Amino acid sequence: MDNWFEYMKFFIGLLSIVNPIGAIPIFINITNNQTPEVRHRTAGIAAFATILVLFISLVAGDAILYFFGISIPSFRVAGGILVLLMAISMMHAHVSPAIHTKEEAQDVADKDSVAIVPLGIPLLAGPGAISTVILYAHRSSDPVHYLILGIIIIIVSVITWLCLRSASLVTSLIGKTGINVFTRIMGLIMAAIGVEFITNGLRQLLPGLN
Repeated sequence: MDNWFEYMKFFIGLLSIVNPIGAIPIFINITNNQTPEVRHRTAGIAAFATILVLFISLVAGDAILYFFGISIPSFRVAGGILVLLMAISMMHAHVSPAIHTKEEAQDVADKDSVAIVPLGIPLLAGPGAISTVILYAHRSSDPVHYLILGIIIIIVSVITWLCLRSASLVTSLIGKTGINVFTRIMGLIMAAIGVEFITNGLRQLLPGLN
């Protein structure tokens, strides 16, 4: 994958799927009893958890698929369907149940720490983000390719940390309506990515479609 346009697509796609702006209302809701200092630490831990999970997916994704006997074309179709379903929820300004269910939202009240679960996993580094990283990682075995993807993961995680750390400010500036508009735009981008994953996977599974 030597085309820089493809890396830009990966950056935009991963940022859309992680959707740090869309995660702000949930972040505020489940950290409303925390002091500003603790909330900032929670944002940092959530961002670090995102980096850790996505880096594991980047490095070990192929090995995990091989262990379970899953082909990349099949994973492309499955990952594309998952991303598409998440995108449809986002275009309705909702959080997909694949990321964060109502039961999980109610359960966080009983937890002392919410930074890793459910914020880091699965709200930010969820199934859609993991699938996207694995599929893009598979496009080349060049170490430089993995290095660039790793840098993009770090950039997205830093943006996520900044958004969560500034959650109250962002909410006051753009409001709930602004967050919903941004979420819908990210959902539209995600839908296009999901369709592309599905199309490429079907072309490999069914060569007659070419």
